[in-house]
Amino acid sequence: MDYLIVGLGNPGDKYHQTRHNIGFDILDEIAKDNNLSFKVDKFVLRTDLTLNGKKVLLIKPETFMNLSGKAVQYWSHWFKIPQENILILVDDIALPVGKIRLRKGGSAAGHNGLKDIEKMMGTQDIPRLKFGVGNNFPAGRQADYVLSRFSEDDRATVNLNIDKAKKAVQTFVDKGIDKAMADFN
Repeated sequence: MDYLIVGLGNPGDKYHQTRHNIGFDILDEIAKDNNLSFKVDKFVLRTDLTLNGKKVLLIKPETFMNLSGKAVQYWSHWFKIPQENILILVDDIALPVGKIRLRKGGSAAGHNGLKDIEKMMGTQDIPRLKFGVGNNFPAGRQADYVLSRFSEDDRATVNLNIDKAKKAVQTFVDKGIDKAMADFN
């Protein structure tokens, strides 16, 4: 494997298409576009993809959001994928609904999935695609908000920008994080 693309989320129907599961949603759409399906494997649901001759592993950790690092660490080490070839797809309450932002690394900004990945990998320098889910929640209700589904109005924006996120993933694999950041930030 040349690349590891990690969609963050929580397993189970209860969390399907919630704000916190946007990483899963993006990977589901990439798999659908390529007629692929996910299979159960160690700590994850996974599928393999070839993009322009590069082997790409798509994973959805089944460890729940706050323990995502275990799956990322296992699969990146199993295939000896360098951290610059890993891309984490994650929800971000600091961005408006549907806005995407790519980064080479940086702070987890309070996101428990990213915190665990950084802890398990021993670095903050892992590329990430942050997908805005907005922050329209009362003080102290952040967990309820990210575990809820998008409104009908927001869903149209989300679907449009999932397509943009898929193109950003393609650019990341084809041309690297710098080009993806230049094209999509």
